[in-house]
Amino acid sequence: MLRKVKPIAMKERISMVFIGKGQIDVLDGSFVVVDAKGVRKHIPVGSVACIMLEPGTRVSHAAAVLAARVGTLLVWVGEAGVRLYSAGQPGGARSDKLLYQAKLALDESARLKIVRKMFAFRFNEEAPQKRSVEQLRRLEGARVRALYKVLSQQYGVKWYGRNYDHTEWESGDIPNRCLSSATSCLYGVCEAAILAAGYAPAIGFVHTGKPQSFVYDIADLYKFETVVPAAFKIAAQKPDNPEQAVRHACRDMFRKTKLLKKIIPDIEDILAAGEKSITKDQGVVAPAIVNEKGIGDDGHRS
Repeated sequence: MLRKVKPIAMKERISMVFIGKGQIDVLDGSFVVVDAKGVRKHIPVGSVACIMLEPGTRVSHAAAVLAARVGTLLVWVGEAGVRLYSAGQPGGARSDKLLYQAKLALDESARLKIVRKMFAFRFNEEAPQKRSVEQLRRLEGARVRALYKVLSQQYGVKWYGRNYDHTEWESGDIPNRCLSSATSCLYGVCEAAILAAGYAPAIGFVHTGKPQSFVYDIADLYKFETVVPAAFKIAAQKPDNPEQAVRHACRDMFRKTKLLKKIIPDIEDILAAGEKSITKDQGVVAPAIVNEKGIGDDGHRS
């Protein structure tokens, strides 16, 4: 009989931990990491939003089960936390919120309202009138390129644009490597929050057609107030291990800005701009055993 666990709300958690070159297992009901020398380290899995699994890491079946039950997202990433490969869903997205999200994305008018809301959120001004989603996307791209240039000048970093080859990591310059590491961290915590809220990472509004389209949408809301300045600051310092320094800087930035307390309320506020309501399931037989109300978020399994 599995011990009953109660996922805690995303806003009460720390953002992330990175684990590399170790075996992740469960010992006495707790998450542990065992390295090649047999050294064990306990991980407070229930109070972490996501665990970033680097190359050389193996996860036992028991550990994957525990992570799912406590609502912690397991994210498989490349060396130094870049190139997000896969993620294990920490709970089950609610059908009413999935249908609500899909309804908003499929309605052209509602989608445009949400994209306009995202634009206003990012740039602190209303989006230009009579612009399509595609036109707003291009306008946003131009502003983002300008912001990169401004921040590079502010931190004294030589900037030649956002250019990198994800298959040849070492070929990228230091600023691009720092930015890739930083955005990978942000994507991880945003996906964990989206799943915890009961929504689908793939159903986006500005971004579409990718498994993480909505993750990119939500991450973009915070990118230039959190991870991008942190990445340029680290790039200017030229540390021996810039990717590791960026990860630490992002972790501290997430704590300082209290990011995990903001994401889910901001998602709800953004989607409300579509001016549609969540429709409860109709004509569906209720479950024989109703789950008790937990202390976690909507997307967490009780």
